[in-house]
Amino acid sequence: MRSSASSPPFVPRPVRRQEQAAGAPRRASTQQIFRAAERLFGRDGFKGASMAAIAAEAGLPKANIHYYFGTKEELYRAVLENILTDWLADATVWIRPDQTPRAALEGYIRAKLAFSRERPDASRIFAHEVLQGATHISVFLQTSLRRHVEELDETFRAWQRAGAMRAVSGPHLMFCLWAMTQTYADMGAQIGAVLGQRTLREQDYEDAARTILTLVMAGCGVD
Repeated sequence: MRSSASSPPFVPRPVRRQEQAAGAPRRASTQQIFRAAERLFGRDGFKGASMAAIAAEAGLPKANIHYYFGTKEELYRAVLENILTDWLADATVWIRPDQTPRAALEGYIRAKLAFSRERPDASRIFAHEVLQGATHISVFLQTSLRRHVEELDETFRAWQRAGAMRAVSGPHLMFCLWAMTQTYADMGAQIGAVLGQRTLREQDYEDAARTILTLVMAGCGVD
C-alpha cells in the first residue's frame, strides 16, 4: 500500500452550480461507489481492487468513478472516512447526557454489532489500514475522531459525577467497546470455526450482545 504521508486528507471537490439540481442522483451514485468499493477493498485489499472492478461492482461507468474520485487512493481514503463517519454517528445517537448509561451503552453496543454484521468489509478495511500504520487517515484520527471521543468522555464524566456510573476512563472504555463489537467482523471466520458453523446466525449476535452487555454494565457499575 503506497504511503500517503505527504497527501492531504480527502476533500470532495466543490459542487458546481449546474450540479446542484442533480444533487440527489449524485449522492446516490456516490453511495453506490462507496458500497462497491467497500466490498472490493474488503475482499481484495487496496492493491488487489481496481477502479474498473469497482465500477463494474457499482454498475456504473468507470469514468463516473474517476469523476467523483480522481484516483484509487482518493477513493480508498474517502471510503475509510465514510466508514468512520458512520461509526461516529452511532455513538452520537446513543451516548448522550440525556440518556441513562444503561440505555446509551446498550443502544450503542447493539448498533455496533449490527454494523459488524451488516457491513463486515467496512470493519476489515479499517482494521487493515490501522495495522498498516493508518497513513491514509491519520489526520482524521487525530482531529475528528479525537474530538469525538473527547465529547463522549464528557458524557461519561457527567454520569460519573451523578453517581450513575463507576469512574472509568472514557477513551479506554470506547477502545474496549470497539474491540468487543468489531471482532465479530474482523475475526468472523475464527468465531464461526469455534462455534462450528460457516456463518454467524442472528442468535450468535444476540448471545454476543448479552455477553458484552453483562461485562460492560458490571464493569461500569451501571444498574
